[in-house]
Amino acid sequence: MYPALFRLLRRLDPEFTHHAGVAVLKACGLPGIRQLLESRNIEDPRLPRRVMGLDFAHPFGLAAGFDKDAEVIAGLGAVGFGHVEVGTVTPRPQPGNPSPRLFRLPADQALVNRMGFNNHGVAAMRENLQRARAHNRRPVIGVNIGKNRDTPLEHAEDDYGILAEKLAPVADYLVVNVSSPNTPGLRALQDPAVLDNLLGVVQQEAGDTPVLVKVSPDSPDEEIADIAGLVTQRGLAGLVATNTTVTREGLSTSAARINAMGDGGLSGAPLAARSEQVLTVARKALGEGPCLISVGGVSTGAQMFSRLNAGADLVQAYTSFVYRGPFVARHIIRELLEQMG
Repeated sequence: MYPALFRLLRRLDPEFTHHAGVAVLKACGLPGIRQLLESRNIEDPRLPRRVMGLDFAHPFGLAAGFDKDAEVIAGLGAVGFGHVEVGTVTPRPQPGNPSPRLFRLPADQALVNRMGFNNHGVAAMRENLQRARAHNRRPVIGVNIGKNRDTPLEHAEDDYGILAEKLAPVADYLVVNVSSPNTPGLRALQDPAVLDNLLGVVQQEAGDTPVLVKVSPDSPDEEIADIAGLVTQRGLAGLVATNTTVTREGLSTSAARINAMGDGGLSGAPLAARSEQVLTVARKALGEGPCLISVGGVSTGAQMFSRLNAGADLVQAYTSFVYRGPFVARHIIRELLEQMG
């Protein structure tokens, strides 16, 4: 049914479709509808995980970028996600980059976005999280944090510190986003010397709330290993690998169409191989203890099974939510159980 619906939806503006999906998920979180949907979710004794001191119903979650302001956590849990990473949130509200800024590449099962951290700011996020945490049955909630576009890089740690202070009490875990390609200069914060100071500020403000760092697939393996070293030295919770890529190699979509889209981060199937490669590098550098969340190009239970076997504790997806539909979590968990035998 969803493939037929997607053929219709792909004719509409991607960002309009996104907002329509958010509206539907708000309805999915309403009493009655939520309980009905939750009753269809998959439970199996092989699925629960305890990671970072948190209990996950299963290891599959939704990556940051969809629920930017923590508006539909209840609905996302109802359709089967075991955890939801909301954001990216910045201290002050910001509109993000001009539209059009979101593009589909159906031939590649991919997306290109240059959203630019559009969000309603930390105050709105905190209020929404307080409301979401009032529900007994809810997914684990991660919060992805980033600096405002107009904050100079030399003051970036102030933004991240404010976010950690305000959101750590209402988040299950925090993710420091220094790897988005859509905020000018942001990836410079991945430099280990710069990142070490920034993480120190976040760690101090976050208290006991687990803190992870999200890394770029475009970073060389040596830099990934260096960042993993900072994580272990500081005793942080772990890494999220990876963010979107700026590369456009090996795509089936025509070069003319890709050039017309312009800059932005590519996600989906073309990212799968590099994402798994970074996962392997990161796990080797981290050792067995810290948490490793793998994201990038996961659209099937077989791919998720491969990521878990390669050292991931948890797995996330975003683009497959667009291409496989709102119940992608159920589909992938069912396929994962088949792989587990």
